[in-house]
Amino acid sequence: MAGILRGWVRRTFSDPQVVTLLAVLLGGLAVLLLLGDVLAPLIAAIVIAYLLEGGTAALVRAGLPRTLASLAVSLLFLGALLGLLLFLVPLLVAQIAQVARLLPSVIGGLQDFLLRLPARYPDLFEAEQVSRMVDHLRAEILTVGQNLLVSSVAWLPTLFNLALYTVLLPMLVFFFLKDKDQLLDWATGYLPAHRPLADRVWREVHAETGRYIRGKVYQITIVGMVSYGAFVWLDLPFSALLAAASGLSALIPFVGAPLAGLPVAIVAYAQWGLSAETAWSLAVYTVIQVLDGFVLHPLLLSGVVNLHPAAIIAAALVFGEVWGFWGVFFAVPLASLVQAVLNAWPRKVQDGRLGGALGGGALGSGASGGNPAEAALLTRPAVGPESAPSGGSRVPPP
Repeated sequence: MAGILRGWVRRTFSDPQVVTLLAVLLGGLAVLLLLGDVLAPLIAAIVIAYLLEGGTAALVRAGLPRTLASLAVSLLFLGALLGLLLFLVPLLVAQIAQVARLLPSVIGGLQDFLLRLPARYPDLFEAEQVSRMVDHLRAEILTVGQNLLVSSVAWLPTLFNLALYTVLLPMLVFFFLKDKDQLLDWATGYLPAHRPLADRVWREVHAETGRYIRGKVYQITIVGMVSYGAFVWLDLPFSALLAAASGLSALIPFVGAPLAGLPVAIVAYAQWGLSAETAWSLAVYTVIQVLDGFVLHPLLLSGVVNLHPAAIIAAALVFGEVWGFWGVFFAVPLASLVQAVLNAWPRKVQDGRLGGALGGGALGSGASGGNPAEAALLTRPAVGPESAPSGGSRVPPP
């Protein structure tokens, strides 16, 4: 077993293309893990510039100089960012504070409902069982309250970072868009000139990632705006908060819509009880999610993701655990990167000379697919006029 492993390592890592690809991947992973927090504005600006490159390139093709096109796109991004910070964020914060004020009364009503269960259904619930359930609920609520208090204190440096990002991001995005070619030449100058394996992986990831991220941003925005309009029309409380959850549900494959529908059902029931208004709220939310799944998603992302559903769910779980919200957001691009690396990874030795250098046994058992005659042909020395036997006779071809 150890000999097989050593042979695989020697065959694989003797290829400089594999070494180059691994160096790029491990270097990028090390930067993210070790310097991710410090370089967060830079990484965010790179991602945003990558998303905005399509609009910049369109303006350049229309005849606008690269600098002016980059400036126009950066100003549009700055306007969208300021609109987000000045209108959407305060609205969400206000509704979160409103939820926090109403939470004690909601919890009190839930406790009263639980305590009445033994009297209503004595055969199903016991008073002691319900009492333990209520005590557990109170303990959990106390824990959540303590965590919220700690989180509110931790928000102070986050607000400072938010103000810093508001200033830095537009400037960095502008420079990345304007000097794209120079920056790419500088970065690739540290890589070998001949790197077909790394270039193949990049082309495959680039073909899927750019369109996927843009499509997801459009999908989240459209679903969120339509949901907000529908919830306001229905006079549903916390419309902005519920609409944000509805839009962000597109990030979680397959189970995002039911998870985001749960708070919609709770708020509607708390507002109207079992009534026609509650049914209408759930029906409208269901229609929005169905149209998203069967119309909007195929329109924006048709043919972009070539991954099995199980792989997408696994990627969301793994990368979400490692990088939180952003791990979930970039789960599909990261899974596409893993798939591209696996597709490009050399599976067997195709050059007989490499096998001969590493040992005829390894070649005969692996590279030639187990055919001894083919292995002998690959490993035997070439016979030419200079190596013919004395007397001028040639060795007949096999």
